[in-house]
Amino acid sequence: MSGAPADPVAKDPRWKVEHLPVLTAVSTALLLFAVSAAFFAAGPQAAVGAAAGVLIVTFSYTLSTLVIAWADTVRPALLMPLGMLTYVVKYTLLGVVLAFGVSSDWEGKKALGWSIVAAVVVWTGVQAWWVHLRTTRK
Repeated sequence: MSGAPADPVAKDPRWKVEHLPVLTAVSTALLLFAVSAAFFAAGPQAAVGAAAGVLIVTFSYTLSTLVIAWADTVRPALLMPLGMLTYVVKYTLLGVVLAFGVSSDWEGKKALGWSIVAAVVVWTGVQAWWVHLRTTRK
């Protein structure tokens, strides 16, 4: 009965989504950079492709974060099935978008593909950095 006090972070559901403002800001910066670079390198179609790629990843990752946080708050038993379903749907849609982009004659397809890859790497890296900082804070 004299165990360590309960972790207040674990009882506060906000920690599950508190990284979203940082990731949204980083994604916005990546969006501006990708659109500018694509526009100057290959024109307006590439800029549209770059914007679409970053926005697709940002939307899908934000949505999966919200679904997982909701499931964990409402009923933790739903966390694994909803999390897996969300990831399967997300990566299937990313695969379909990339497959469509590769097979099309659209001028923005390279920028779309590269911006999806960049957004996935940046989002994952920033989220890993945020988790590291969060878990090492005292």
